[in-house]
Amino acid sequence: MGKGIMSDNISIVAQPRTVSGKKVKQLRREGIIPAVIYGQQEPVSIQLEQKALRRALRHAGSSTLIDINLGSDTRTVLVRDIQQHVTRGDVLHVDFMEVNMREKLTAEAELVPVGEAPVLETGLGTLMFPIRVVEIECRPGDLVSEIKFDISGMDSLDSVIYMRDVDAPKGIDILSDPDAVVARVETLAAEVEEEAEVEELAPDAVEVIGEDSEEEAM
Repeated sequence: MGKGIMSDNISIVAQPRTVSGKKVKQLRREGIIPAVIYGQQEPVSIQLEQKALRRALRHAGSSTLIDINLGSDTRTVLVRDIQQHVTRGDVLHVDFMEVNMREKLTAEAELVPVGEAPVLETGLGTLMFPIRVVEIECRPGDLVSEIKFDISGMDSLDSVIYMRDVDAPKGIDILSDPDAVVARVETLAAEVEEEAEVEELAPDAVEVIGEDSEEEAM
């Protein structure tokens, strides 16, 4: 009972980087961000235009492929680490991991509930989602940013959805514990009982107390 959303590659232009150390600060002042590509070959130091990089990172999660164009060479990568300024939040450095389109890799995908749970109509419970992110394994071309699962079958207070109940999209293997609880119902019995006790008080109970008080005062 699950679906995935395929990620479309994002393209960005970069240049080989020859400077390092203290000279990198000058690059940042000029609007250029240093980065490194790790993975299939020797690490490659690159630099990217700050605005273009910011746009790419805004759309790229950990499961979105990025094509880095280095002139005559194009590397397909995933974002693996982003270093940011502590107070300003500016991007200082990015680590990319190059991928082999024929080899499987591990990544994370968000678990997204869809549908409406009939149990909520009773007013006796609320839904809890203990796990929001799941680890997956697949080839780069099959990567998804999220996996949806249907909660419309949750029609009683003891309804539970386990990881094994989530149907992964084609080409995706979910690595998380199959017995892990993905969705369950948290009962509101305590609140209901408390409200019932309040309703059991007779409307004239307060008035009687008030009348006794007045007689004692006289």
